[in-house]
Amino acid sequence: MNKGKFFLIASSLIIIVFIAVYAGITLTSNLGKSDAEVSAEDAGKRLEKLYSKISVNTAEPVKGQIDINPVDVAESLPEISKFPITVTNTTDLYVEIFSSTEKGGTGTDGWLSDAASDFNSSNPSINGKPVSVMIRNIASGTATDYIKSGKYIPDAFTPSNELWGEMVKAAGVKTELISSRLVGNVPGIVIAKAKHDELVNSYGAINVKTVTEAIANNEFAMGYTDPFASSTGLNFLVTALKTFDNGNPLSSEAVKGFEQFQVNVPFIASTTIQMRDAATSGMLDGFVLEYQTFVNTPGDLKNEYVFTPFGVRHDSPLYALGDISNEKKEILKAFTTFVTGEKYQVHAKERGFNGLDDYKAELEPLDGPTLSAAQKVWKEKKNGAKPIAAVFVTDVSGSMDGEALNRLKESLTQGQKYLGKDNMIGLVSYSSDVTINLPIARYDTNQQSLFVGTVNSLQASGGTATFDGVVVAIKMLQDYMAANPDVKPLIFVLSDGETNEGHSLKDIRGLIEGYKIPIYTIGYNADIQALQSISSINEAASINADTDDVVYKISNLFNVQM
Repeated sequence: MNKGKFFLIASSLIIIVFIAVYAGITLTSNLGKSDAEVSAEDAGKRLEKLYSKISVNTAEPVKGQIDINPVDVAESLPEISKFPITVTNTTDLYVEIFSSTEKGGTGTDGWLSDAASDFNSSNPSINGKPVSVMIRNIASGTATDYIKSGKYIPDAFTPSNELWGEMVKAAGVKTELISSRLVGNVPGIVIAKAKHDELVNSYGAINVKTVTEAIANNEFAMGYTDPFASSTGLNFLVTALKTFDNGNPLSSEAVKGFEQFQVNVPFIASTTIQMRDAATSGMLDGFVLEYQTFVNTPGDLKNEYVFTPFGVRHDSPLYALGDISNEKKEILKAFTTFVTGEKYQVHAKERGFNGLDDYKAELEPLDGPTLSAAQKVWKEKKNGAKPIAAVFVTDVSGSMDGEALNRLKESLTQGQKYLGKDNMIGLVSYSSDVTINLPIARYDTNQQSLFVGTVNSLQASGGTATFDGVVVAIKMLQDYMAANPDVKPLIFVLSDGETNEGHSLKDIRGLIEGYKIPIYTIGYNADIQALQSISSINEAASINADTDDVVYKISNLFNVQM
């Protein structure tokens, strides 16, 4: 089975490591060569031709009042009911447990949920009182945000690995380790066999140190996931930093080494699904994944790829949180004894857990402040020496009038705090025509004020010329890069996905492919497939903003990509 077919079959089993579910699609095109294949030398001519057919206006930027307070994570988080309860308590005295998604879900990813249901059915009691557990399925990084911010603190937390527990502890939340391991798992780098053999011949062995060297030497293209949201992504980040300075992962030597390595990392995914789609396209030689997912994916994965473990183990520790009662602690201890018994450990192995138990953590435990500082290093250095130049393309057609436009404005005014002062930001709006509302400039305090004021002044009317807006954004970026070549271009399209005027995707698809600019799409009451068809061209993500967690979703998207 070839790589593309394997990953499409595997999509339903890949763990989503960020709360936002970005569903990629495969676009089948019947375009002729004149539409789909634009050479680098022809791209400029094609861009000018398309641009000349668009009615482009220039608006006077409007200043707005900016909020200089730090980002309020708690405010951006949705109500906890957004995350499903996979096991409901059956008694009045119970503990609520946040569980990571690879074990607290359903089906293959439902080992802990099934064990918890059986625990409740066994009619357990503490001091003569009937007790039970409740399991809430929530990704470790997102759960950590709830707990650290105080938005919602459950009785207990079982993340994928101990790193999140250390971060919760460092935030001042009282934690007590009930068990260092509920079930065994490890993260790893999954590498295509041919590339694996090539790297072994060149470097002698495969580990994070040799992988970072190969990436720095531009001999290996690997993607990894957002270390603010993904357990495997955070693990990879700190392991990589340690390869540059084992004694101090935050030293200038470590940071410099990481920055040089990061220059040649082609892809950082918001989710594993987004990374899967990039691998499907042949863009990546390898990617990060947990072993439980690796062995559970149908097809020929184990025959075509090699799994190399790294970092700390993902053994699902269990923590009691806050000032819970002794009775609740006793429930947690009884539950731990139940699920770590032979019967449920055998069940766990059937689900892909408890493999590679001979792997010993190659990373010494890190404390919460060090982990938070490592995330900060990643945020500042992930783009290497290249700042981002991004244009936001906003839909102000009549179909966006009302709630959709209001949500678009809220998304941008709240999410803009993540855009980064060293990046370059511009904004256009479109209906039947296209308006350049804010030319590209460094996102200093003045540009931030203009951005917020411009967003708040947007009004909806007219038709929908989405692809005209994209063409104008590409033209703005190309003009800016002619004078400032050392930037990385991005486009964000915020729309309902409907197009009824101007150019079509068929008209500009070749141009998007030729310039290789990722286009992230955010849909409001949207035709999501239409937006996904744009994002899928250059391996970008698409977000459905029709939920109460849209600000959190977009903030995390900006945090990763900007």
